[in-house]
Amino acid sequence: MPLPTALCVYCGSSAGKHPDYAEQARAFGAEMARRGIALVYGGGNVGLMGIVADAVLAGGGKVVGVIPRQLVEREVAHQGLSELVVVDTMHQRKTRMYELSDAFVALPGGFGTMDEMFEMLTWAQLGLHRYPCAFLDVRGYYAQLRAMMDHMVAEGFVQAGQRDRLWFGDSIAALFDWMASYEGGHAARVIDPASIKA
Repeated sequence: MPLPTALCVYCGSSAGKHPDYAEQARAFGAEMARRGIALVYGGGNVGLMGIVADAVLAGGGKVVGVIPRQLVEREVAHQGLSELVVVDTMHQRKTRMYELSDAFVALPGGFGTMDEMFEMLTWAQLGLHRYPCAFLDVRGYYAQLRAMMDHMVAEGFVQAGQRDRLWFGDSIAALFDWMASYEGGHAARVIDPASIKA
C-alpha cells in the first residue's frame, strides 16, 4: 500500500527522563512533514505530543489535534495547529482520531498511549480496520512489551499472524519503508461471527 496520508501518533504528555525521547519525536515529526504525511494526534502542547506537532508544523506539514473539552479548559490544547477538533469525551476523541487516520504509531508514552494503541490493535484483530500499527522503540522503551506480546502468542492468547502484523523498531526510515510495503489484511478473526447466537 502507499504511505499513509494521515498518520495517527500516540505518545506521552511528558517528554520522559532522557533527551533521546524528545530528539526522536522531533525527528519523527520532521520526517512526516518531509514526506507530506499529515499528523493526527491528541491535540496537546505538552510532552512528546507537543514536540511531534511542532516538528510537523515547522516542516510545513498539516497537524490535526483532537482533544476533549475538559483538557482544553486545563489550557493544554495546542493553539497553533492546522485544525483543532474539540470533542466532549475521551471515547469520542479516540473514535475521531481513528476516523481521520490511515495508520497508527506509538512513540513512548504512558497509560493513555497504551490504551489508545491497544484499542487499534484490538480493532484490527476483530477485522474493523486494515491499517498498519507500529511501535517506535526509542531506547528500548518497548522491548518488554514486545516480549510480552511474544509471550501472549506462545501461551495461545494471541494468534501469531496478528502479532506479526505489528512493527517494532528504532529506525524512523525503516518504519516508513515497512508502511510503504504493508499489504493490509488480517489473520483469521478470533471470534467467528457465525458462532454468536442471536
